[in-house]
Amino acid sequence: MSEILILVESKEGSLDKKTLELIQGASVLAKDLGASTAGVVAGDETAQLAEAVAAYGLDKVYRLEHPLLKGFQPDAWVGALEWLCKEVAPKVFLISHSFVGREVAPRLAYRLNTELTTDCTGLKVDPSDKGLIRTKPIYGGNAVAIVKTEGSPQLVTVRKGAFDPIEPTTTKSEIAPMTPPLDESLIRVKSLKTVAQEVVELDKANVVISGGRGIAEKDDFEVLIALAKALSKTHGKVLIGCSRPVVDKGWMSSDHQVGLTGSMISPEAYVAIGISGAVQHLVGMIRSKKIIAINTDLGCNMFKVADYGVVGDYKEILPALIRKLEG
Repeated sequence: MSEILILVESKEGSLDKKTLELIQGASVLAKDLGASTAGVVAGDETAQLAEAVAAYGLDKVYRLEHPLLKGFQPDAWVGALEWLCKEVAPKVFLISHSFVGREVAPRLAYRLNTELTTDCTGLKVDPSDKGLIRTKPIYGGNAVAIVKTEGSPQLVTVRKGAFDPIEPTTTKSEIAPMTPPLDESLIRVKSLKTVAQEVVELDKANVVISGGRGIAEKDDFEVLIALAKALSKTHGKVLIGCSRPVVDKGWMSSDHQVGLTGSMISPEAYVAIGISGAVQHLVGMIRSKKIIAINTDLGCNMFKVADYGVVGDYKEILPALIRKLEG
């Protein structure tokens, strides 16, 4: 049986949410391909992580363990993954479009003499030949490409949020310990220092409040922040997002951006303020459980997808809403 392989990533010793999304994607594709699913865990001590991922319904988990795989050394990881792919010959290999994925996937594709499609936001199987059809943004998010390539394995990197994270199952995956043949000569680049970077993780918010082109001034985001503070008392984690024009103006950093060239999220509630609803933005938030739009333009696209809409000036609506929440 052909196999769909995913690269497992961890964060501070725990399974990364992006890995749970990849497992969900692999399970969906496996049904259409009639394939099995497997994950690969790489490191110098992988037993605990392998046990954790084995609870999420994969058919098999490969434990690649070697002292040179400690931490993340791209040269060693590429060598180990190349060896594994030649051993098990997966039909599809899914990797997150993360720091790890961007480092590993291009080199791995070259080593395996296959083609790579990066930053995919959608995947499906072509029923005519069982090939993998990829959807990805191009031209800075102004267009969407539908891509199909030759080569084996079908290698892609997948954007965070492309799939919902999978839930644990009652069945446990088979774990296969393996030792890749690595040596020091593979390591040509070494990390001298790792510096933690604080980023806004919109996908972890219960509620996201976003401002767009309709926000008149940068200082007006203060009222959005005040609304977030008021909502957080009853709705958990509330974060501020934005559409691309706000980032282009330099008002907010790119990790706040929602959309095709930003984050793809599905919070409990999404509040869009002064956002017209261009398709590039809608792609990033359309899976939100509830969508609330505030805009002066009754004909804007955002009202067409919103569960609740308010036609009016946010400068009048938001202060009144904050007073109501705080009262």
